[in-house]
Amino acid sequence: MMRQLVKEWDKYKYPYMFIAPAVLLLTMFSIIPIFIALVISFTDMDLVGLADFSNINSAGLSNYFELFKDPLFLKSIFNTSIYVVIGVPLVVIFSMAVALLLNYGTSRLFTTFRVVYYMPSITNIVAVAVVWGYLYNSRYGLFNYVLSWFGLPAQQWLQDPMLAKLSLIAMAVWKALGLNMIIFLAALQGIPRSYYEAAEIDGATGWKKLVHITVPLLSFATFFVTITTLIGWIQFFEEPLVMTKGGPLNATMSMALFIYNNGFKLSNFGYAASGSFILFIIIILVTIVQFVMKKKEVEY
Repeated sequence: MMRQLVKEWDKYKYPYMFIAPAVLLLTMFSIIPIFIALVISFTDMDLVGLADFSNINSAGLSNYFELFKDPLFLKSIFNTSIYVVIGVPLVVIFSMAVALLLNYGTSRLFTTFRVVYYMPSITNIVAVAVVWGYLYNSRYGLFNYVLSWFGLPAQQWLQDPMLAKLSLIAMAVWKALGLNMIIFLAALQGIPRSYYEAAEIDGATGWKKLVHITVPLLSFATFFVTITTLIGWIQFFEEPLVMTKGGPLNATMSMALFIYNNGFKLSNFGYAASGSFILFIIIILVTIVQFVMKKKEVEY
């Protein structure tokens, strides 16, 4: 047995050495913290307990029971669901549409637009929030100024509960377009030209080529973008934190922001860890469902 392990190591030692740093970092900063958070979620750990571990007491499942009785946590789940249901399809559709448009051009103008669309993805969220804060300003903002051209009343973009959700979604969709557009562009450029030439010989129009060739061959890119976008939007955090602090009336409170407030503002580490583990389970379940659906689609 030992000899076989040594032989296996000699055969694959270089690949193992290359992936070792990534595995080490993943273990230290992802896997181990998950188990630590799971342990903390069964305690009443707070700031006092953090200073002296002897003050930490077992809480059993009480944190989890309290979470599902907490109206603010339930509201954060509802808000996060709205973000996911509206935001994820918009990101996938718009990023694919932009990629399709930019893929048709080869001039420097189209190359410039690729950079322009990608810029928001690498822009700091604080800088983005400052700019969009001015755009959403109820008295002097650009959006209300544009509405005034058409004789429409000014809107309370970040003060109205439902409108605040939609305003954050719009900003987050704009910021997410660039990275996903690049993924779709890479997939588009990998489609063999011969497919389109064969379709043109058969008299296929541009729309039919798009529907029957381009979109189906983008299925794996679409799946990847959907999965990563879905996970990101379930953890929707930076936009409500910077723009609204979860207001008005907790209308933009997300699950991630709820966990942050309890953990880092209220110092209820056990309670926050329970929420984070529920969020972790939701992400795992949603991801598994997506992979199962994709597998069935491929088999079909």
